[in-house]
Amino acid sequence: MSASRTSRRIFATVLAAGTLIGAAALPAAADGHHRHAPRDTVVIGKVQYNSPGRDDHSNRSLNNEWVEVMNTGRHAVNLRGFTLTASDGARYRFHTLRLEGHSAVKVHTGVGRDSSSDVYQDRHNYVWDNHRDTATLRNDNGRILDTAMWGRSHHGGHRHH
Repeated sequence: MSASRTSRRIFATVLAAGTLIGAAALPAAADGHHRHAPRDTVVIGKVQYNSPGRDDHSNRSLNNEWVEVMNTGRHAVNLRGFTLTASDGARYRFHTLRLEGHSAVKVHTGVGRDSSSDVYQDRHNYVWDNHRDTATLRNDNGRILDTAMWGRSHHGGHRHH
């Protein structure tokens, strides 16, 4: 093996090791980190699991509890059959909804009129636990696309694939 080939191989190894160390040293987002497979463009965005103000079970309070589902890709995705599930099994199944590329939809807990940017579970009780819960997003084949976790046992919130 030539000296230049050896030095290139050593340089590539050092570069790869530095990339791994650099990636591990990146800080997590305030509400946890977010990991999903690169091919998955539909992911969980922000989560408002604790409605601002008193939890008085009013429709306004219920609708101030939401999970954002984002399409990070360029192409539109039909969310028909996708599900969003809480730890206790409470599940919302999307009806036909075309989510444009680089856009998001908020899934509200209460009653409302669905639009391209807001959909409603039409529930009369809160879905997301204020202290500890996990939101799981699955595609129409039941494959997990993304999860968002928060609470004391989850060390401040994490997001996983």
